[in-house]
Amino acid sequence: MTETAQSTEESVRLKLTIAYVGTHYHGWQIQAVPGGELTTVQGLLEQAASHVAGRLVHVHGSGRTDSGVHADAQVAHVDIPACRRSVDWQLALNTLLPSDIRIARAEEAPAGFHAQFSAKRKRYVYRLWLSRRYTPPKLYPFVWSCGPVNVSAMREAARCLEGEHDFASLKNQGTEMLSTVRTMYAVRCMPEGLSGICEGEREIAWSFEANGFLKQMVRNAMGLLVAVGRGKIAPQDVPQLLQSRDRRHLGATAPAKGLTLAAVDYLDG
Repeated sequence: MTETAQSTEESVRLKLTIAYVGTHYHGWQIQAVPGGELTTVQGLLEQAASHVAGRLVHVHGSGRTDSGVHADAQVAHVDIPACRRSVDWQLALNTLLPSDIRIARAEEAPAGFHAQFSAKRKRYVYRLWLSRRYTPPKLYPFVWSCGPVNVSAMREAARCLEGEHDFASLKNQGTEMLSTVRTMYAVRCMPEGLSGICEGEREIAWSFEANGFLKQMVRNAMGLLVAVGRGKIAPQDVPQLLQSRDRRHLGATAPAKGLTLAAVDYLDG
């Protein structure tokens, strides 16, 4: 088929909900390097979707996830030839994709839908293991073994992150944008229950929900809260640290492996 015929062929937009373990991938977004491309979730998904579509197609995600970050419900869209709309896209793509990338849902998108620009809010979950002595192997790829922390102090600090703020101090360099102001709807600690063998070893998870996130904003927020939990930063100092717009005083960036994109919400679909 010629390029002109491809451009005029009627197409249908699919909305894909994708789950993946990010351990072995260089993040979501395709990255070109000398001699080829790094292995990314988007790259593998585009290869599979193009094979099923019978022509080159592009997959557009709701946003990037860093190397090593996981997803339970990343959302993407892809425009496919209308003649392929009856294909079971979930089954077809899962047949071609590696087992640590799965299509949880494939459906026709509402009119005007765009995976990135139609998104209204996102939720990330970060999991902590509150011991440095021992981490269960099955949890190791998905938690930060940060050791004991003062969860009450972290909750107090977390309340300072809620609402509309300039989050420039929680942004890593790498992506230019017009504004670093975002609205954080909720930052919540969610106990996961006892998971360890020894008394006092347990897993907790923190949920971050906002209308959008800056580059590594959640990982930096988690690093800040852990610094508070370790007594290195006082909860009452967090507002001033945010106002400083200075990344240097907010603690280390939390490791990627503890972070999961949990949900992307849209008004329609």
